[in-house]
Amino acid sequence: MDTKSHGGPGPAVGARRRLLGKPIPAEGEGGVFTQSWYPVCMSSELSPGTILGTSFLDGRIVVFRGESGRVQALSAYCPHLGADLAAGSVVGDAIRCAFHHWEYSQEGTCLKTGPGDPPPPGACLFRFPTVERYGMIWVFNGETPLFDLPDFPYPDDDLVFRVEAHDEVFPVDPWVVCCNTPDVQHIRVVHGFKFDKGEPAENMVLTDHSMMYDFDGIHPAGPRVTFRVGIFGTTIFYQSSFFNGRWYGYIAPFGMPAPGRTKVYYVLATRKSEGDAASQKELLDFAMGVQRQILADDAPILRGVHFRPGALTKSDTALARFFEYLRKFPRAHPSAEFIR
Repeated sequence: MDTKSHGGPGPAVGARRRLLGKPIPAEGEGGVFTQSWYPVCMSSELSPGTILGTSFLDGRIVVFRGESGRVQALSAYCPHLGADLAAGSVVGDAIRCAFHHWEYSQEGTCLKTGPGDPPPPGACLFRFPTVERYGMIWVFNGETPLFDLPDFPYPDDDLVFRVEAHDEVFPVDPWVVCCNTPDVQHIRVVHGFKFDKGEPAENMVLTDHSMMYDFDGIHPAGPRVTFRVGIFGTTIFYQSSFFNGRWYGYIAPFGMPAPGRTKVYYVLATRKSEGDAASQKELLDFAMGVQRQILADDAPILRGVHFRPGALTKSDTALARFFEYLRKFPRAHPSAEFIR
């Protein structure tokens, strides 16, 4: 039978099927999520004694700051009758449910019940590994972190930070945004950078939980730039930069308020020991303008992309390696029965 004359796949369809690479699992596919650090809010949003309820993975968590200043993320629903702890209050370093005044420690254990009955054995919350750093609150998907947050080449106490949130939430998983970093074609044709001292794929270093390469080239505005850029986990863009001889650092944490959604933050840093307050502000203003323009260039693409590995070329060598990194990345969901 002539399949082409009866609606069967022709040579173009067969060629396309051969070119498409193995898919990368979407966040939540199979009920699991990549085990990465996720930003959930800025430090400035959580004053002592306050609680923030927020969507996370495929459920809900609470993040609260105890009277000591320590921050902790826990599953949001009280195991008594399911009240949302975001409606509760902070008592010392514990969180108290508004419904029946059951109190939970920052470890997630029930300290006491409102009437004074002994807490049942199952009265516990899921405790997420939680870190406050770079003006952000970070939560890890798992019981134990698989890797640490990235360090800048200078100590935190020598840095001046500026932290902001992007208004728009993009309809993609965070790892899709991360793919722009090893996407050399994209960096060249969309953002206008020129590589004139080797290709990123030649010095790209992949570990189980990170990707990093050095970038030496020309900024679209003309000056020479020297960057060290990379991805940590599937949710953190990292950059250590020299622009006209001045250092600045940039981390873009990608939050995930729901599967298939990305919230972008900007964390910029410069050194206290370099220049005065005015010159530091000038550099941070410049760096923020650069990063906002890069995201503005990407925004129309992110709003409509149907992202998948496809027909790659030699220029996609680094990107293809990153795809394999993503396919192998650990996925789990130990908090599932607590946060839904």
